[in-house]
Amino acid sequence: MTPQTISIRDHASGASAEILVSQGFNCFRFTAMPAGQPVEVLYAPPDFASGQSRPSRGGIPLMFPFPGRIPGTTFTWEGEQYTLEAGDALGNAIHGFAMWRPWRIIDQADNRLSGQFHAWRDDPSLKNRWPADFRLTAVYTLTANTLHAQYSIENPGDTPLPCGFGTHPYFRVPLGDATPLGGRKADDCLVRLPVSARWELKDMLPTGRRLDLPDAEKYQAGQRYGDLTLDDVFTGLQSGTGILPVSGQGHAGPATKGIPADDWCESSIHDPASGRTIMQRFDRTFRECVVYTPPHREAICIEPLTCMPNSFELTRQGIDAGLRILDPGGSFTARVEISVS
Repeated sequence: MTPQTISIRDHASGASAEILVSQGFNCFRFTAMPAGQPVEVLYAPPDFASGQSRPSRGGIPLMFPFPGRIPGTTFTWEGEQYTLEAGDALGNAIHGFAMWRPWRIIDQADNRLSGQFHAWRDDPSLKNRWPADFRLTAVYTLTANTLHAQYSIENPGDTPLPCGFGTHPYFRVPLGDATPLGGRKADDCLVRLPVSARWELKDMLPTGRRLDLPDAEKYQAGQRYGDLTLDDVFTGLQSGTGILPVSGQGHAGPATKGIPADDWCESSIHDPASGRTIMQRFDRTFRECVVYTPPHREAICIEPLTCMPNSFELTRQGIDAGLRILDPGGSFTARVEISVS
């Protein structure tokens, strides 16, 4: 398949973004222009736009209908067994279907792009791979030096849809000029995370045991990137009003038109050498946050998730893992903002 890439631009600021429509609607480049200087916000391998690179290794991969891992390559729901794809070195399914497949453009303007993946329409083979049909719509809008993202999940079918959603952004470090690494040290960047607890992992899968972070204040105040080596699932997210309540299984209601400032979680990466800061804000739809430092050390992933990885098995064990079950016609919306100052 010939790669399909579309660019959007905010003409007032000069900020731009590129989306690889043909591979998961991945926004793999966001060039902000604070003070008129280009800053590459996202990391992606050099060949990413060709569509030949693994989609989970750069840009903003979109994880649906499950974020993170499901153990093994089979999934059982309501007595039916479904076959999944092995995606990690341990032989587990990982990150769902949406990031691997081509999407469709449904609306486009100079500074905005909307895309959609409708499972049973766009890949009929998924009828045998998941318990229900689903429709995922993503809208990216550039305003000045902020990339606004809205993600809408719908159940267009006639059976309940078990699901979870997450984004997997690769934030480039350090925040120098537009050239790779910017000639500046990544290790001195300060990473601030709105977390207060983490989930115990065994073979990269949450066990359901929640562990408080004794040094939570350090995560919230900011730590040097050079001191972090992480592939962890955090929880106890902090908003402007304190720790977010656990959302639980439940059914999602209609999206609101606006979100009060205190209803956002904020993470940030600050480069003291350049004086630049990336801020990622995400709404209360998300209740977990995976943080991953890739071995190449050119990026950090701060990944908001609506549920825990392995949420299906944990839910069967009676653990509140954040799994959502959408009734036919049900939907929910999640929002993320990424800005540079």
